Amino acid sequence: MSWFIRKEKGIITPTEMKREAPDGLWYQCSNCKKISATREHKLNAYTCIHCNYHEKIGSEAYFELLFDDNEFVELDVELTSGDPLKFVDTKAYPDRVKATMSKTGLRDAVRTGHGKMNGSPLVIAAMDFNFIGGSMGSVVGEKIARAISYSLQHKTPFLMISKSGGARMMEAGFSLMQMAKTSARLAQLLEAKIPYVSLLTDPTTGGVTASYAMLGDFNISEPGALIGFAGPRVIRETIGKDLPKDFQSAEFVLEHGFLDFIVDRKDLKDKLSSLLTMLR
Repeated sequence: MSWFIRKEKGIITPTEMKREAPDGLWYQCSNCKKISATREHKLNAYTCIHCNYHEKIGSEAYFELLFDDNEFVELDVELTSGDPLKFVDTKAYPDRVKATMSKTGLRDAVRTGHGKMNGSPLVIAAMDFNFIGGSMGSVVGEKIARAISYSLQHKTPFLMISKSGGARMMEAGFSLMQMAKTSARLAQLLEAKIPYVSLLTDPTTGGVTASYAMLGDFNISEPGALIGFAGPRVIRETIGKDLPKDFQSAEFVLEHGFLDFIVDRKDLKDKLSSLLTMLR
């Protein structure tokens, strides 16, 4: 085995000869900190293979998970925010929107589309937290309302995937009006007896929770999702008491009767298909 023994000392590999692993090959769980292959993490529906932590994902990933062969028709692709209040904080609102569009490749905080899930037609509206915290502005409300109208017109079940910090402060009252608009449109869906399933993901808070996120025929959630209206600190200061352990977690909300069930993302497509089949 002398060929296996390094006899010369001080051998140094030139920099240009060194090989580094390409970026993106590995995923480190933000919960348990363990590492797995990125491909394996994706195949596991973006959940940790060690602790089952559900990583935050956006509309693109949900569409890929739920629509058959990732085939769908996106609705109202070009709809973008205006600036009705000429709002300025650290930068002008239109500049913030343009910068976020450039950074994320998204047009606003929700994408809507229709396609088939396990062979049955479905309309999905999925929010993106990366776009200004998934905040609900005029475009979000309008796109959801139009998606519901498509469901009404084609008598197709509607799935809302919420992930939001609440109303968009840059649009103030215009944002709050979206709560009423989407709720009214959902009432039409109820009258037409077309199923509406609301999936609450991490986090779902503020005006979104106070409107369409909690109005489903079935309200469901992913494990460990943060669900609430006001933040824990605000509530603690208001009532002057310490809050229960795991307050505002999906499990806590389920225990207190505000959710119908919690579903693992890996089982989401099959569970939704079974649920919608029963509702036909």
